Formats: sequence, C-alpha cells, structure tokens
Amino acid sequence: MRISSGVQGFDELVDGGLLPRRLYVVSGPPGSGKTTFSSQFITQGAKQGENCLYVTMHETKEELMQDMSGFEFGFDKAMQSDAVQFLNLVTESGKRTITQFGHEGGLTNRLVAYLDSNDIDRAVIDSTMLLQHFFSDANQEITGFLSALKQTDATILLISEMTDPSAYSDEHYLAHGVVFFHNYLESGGMTRGVQVIKMRGTPIDCDIRRISFTDRGLTVHSGEKLQG
Repeated sequence: MRISSGVQGFDELVDGGLLPRRLYVVSGPPGSGKTTFSSQFITQGAKQGENCLYVTMHETKEELMQDMSGFEFGFDKAMQSDAVQFLNLVTESGKRTITQFGHEGGLTNRLVAYLDSNDIDRAVIDSTMLLQHFFSDANQEITGFLSALKQTDATILLISEMTDPSAYSDEHYLAHGVVFFHNYLESGGMTRGVQVIKMRGTPIDCDIRRISFTDRGLTVHSGEKLQG
C-alpha cells in the first residue's frame, strides 16, 4: 500500500504514492518549495485521520500557519485539529514536552520515543541544518539519528537545505528516498522543478519535472520535463 503525498501530480512520479513507514529527505535551496510540499503532506495525513507531527527548530506554529495562509489546501484547519501535533524543539514548552520522553540518549531517543508513544503515522522534521544545535558532533551523530528514525512506524519527511543535487551527504545515503527541488533563473524568470533522485522499491526516471504554485498549493506537472 502507498500513501498520498497530498501534492497534485507528485504521486504519479513515485508509482502512485510513497511507501509507508519510511524516511524521505526533501532537499533544495531556499524558496524552492520544500516547506509547502511538507505542509501538504501533513495536511493530507490529517484529512485521512492519521496522527501527524510537525517538528521544527526555527519557526513557531503561528509563523508556519502565516506562511501557508496564502494557500487553500487546508493547512490551517489541519494544524488546529487534534490530528496534528506541533513541536518546536527550541522553545521552553517544546523542551519540556520532549524531555518527558527521557533524559538518556539525547534528542534521538527522546524523539523516537515521542513518535512511538503518540502512534505518529506521518511526520515532518525541519530541518537537518539545525540539528547541529542538539548534536555536539553533527556529522557523527546524524547517522544514529537517521537510523533510529527509520526504525519507527512513521512515514517521515526530513527537510534538508542542500543546494547542490550532486553533493550527497549522510542523510541522502541513509534515507529510503530523496526528493530534490530546483529553482533557477532562466530567460529572465524563475523556473522551478522537482526531481526524484532516489526512491527504494519504486521505479523512477530522475527527470526534472516542472512545478508551480497555485491557490491550492504546490502542483507538479508530471508530463513536463525541464532541462537540468
């Protein structure tokens, strides 16, 4: 069984949807669509009655809802429902919440315990860049963090601020799937695209497909290929 991303046109690129209980990395430069994609993913889960979690380290719930307020895919309603839990790990309330799940093993064990205890079906973690705030040796500890996330029953999107699709890092090797968002100037305007670089258990062609932003969020034009 596959689960819908909630993003129009994307599921067609991955054989009908994402395989559940797997870890996916969503990468790309700022402004390329990562947060919108992830917000639609969470909203879709809420609409289907799943237990969802949005973890951030740099944005409040109100700020995130404001960022998505220009779209009409139902993010605000989802975030205000019982289906979605929001956790900002750098606020005092967020620290108190996560600390309830143990003191040993740092963030990795506590977040995994949170996912398991709350029966989380799908989660977004934003982002890998800020994990260095919690890890004394991010390069070494990120491997254990990702490996632990892969053992949970949740389908997880991990946002990465990588800007070069050919510069692979630990999270790309360890994840079950890697989705890269592109944005670049072309003919005097901004061109945006999405590329499925890796997807275990799913046939992919790795072409860049055009994306656009509409009132209903990010849309993938699966039949339109872009030049890399």
